Amino acid sequence: MAIEVKYVVVRKGEEKMTFASKKEADAYDKMLDMAEVFTDWLMTSGIELDEAQQEALGMHLAENKDAVNHILRTSKLPKSSAAVASDDEAEQGKSKPVRAVKAA
Repeated sequence: MAIEVKYVVVRKGEEKMTFASKKEADAYDKMLDMAEVFTDWLMTSGIELDEAQQEALGMHLAENKDAVNHILRTSKLPKSSAAVASDDEAEQGKSKPVRAVKAA
């Protein structure tokens, strides 16, 4: 018999998603927190959206936070998700160092 550990993200008494790792469950929970804040912010904005639209837009913004950060930082659309990740790494100084190569 095998024992499996599963991490379940629960919101308002409802199971949202199940994960095999705590790290993934925490990341999803954090994204749901962000979506909730975006939704609350949209509700106070005065923009005419029904509650379902506000929740959907809040979730979309949270799911695409890297693209949103890129747009806010550069005022440009990201070229791809890989470009956004490399921009974030470069900003944090985590990009690979450039190595000198001898010319032939």
